[in-house]
Amino acid sequence: MSDTSVIVINLLKVKPEKQDALLALLKQSTDTVIRTLKGWKTTRLVAADDGTGVVIYSEWETPAAVEAMRSDPRMKAYFPKILELASLESIMGSSVLSEAR
Repeated sequence: MSDTSVIVINLLKVKPEKQDALLALLKQSTDTVIRTLKGWKTTRLVAADDGTGVVIYSEWETPAAVEAMRSDPRMKAYFPKILELASLESIMGSSVLSEAR
C-alpha cells in the first residue's frame, strides 16, 4: 500500500570543500522556513561521505504544499545561495514501496 505523502528528493552536487557550507545553509533554511510551512511533515539531509553531494528527502501533505514552499519569498531567498554552492536536481513523487527490518 502506498503512502499518501508527497515526497520531494533533491540531489545537490557540490565540491567537497563546499559541502559543510551547503549543509549549514540547508539546516538554516529548514529550521527557519521549511518547518514553519503548512503541509510540511519531515526533512532529512544525507551527506555523501566523499563530500560531493547532499540529498534532501522531504515529505509534504500535498503537491500544493510543495508549490507553496517553492514560492514562499523566504525560501526563494535561499535558492540563489544554494545554487552558488551546488547544482540541483529535484523529483517529486509518492512512495510505492517502504520496507524495514
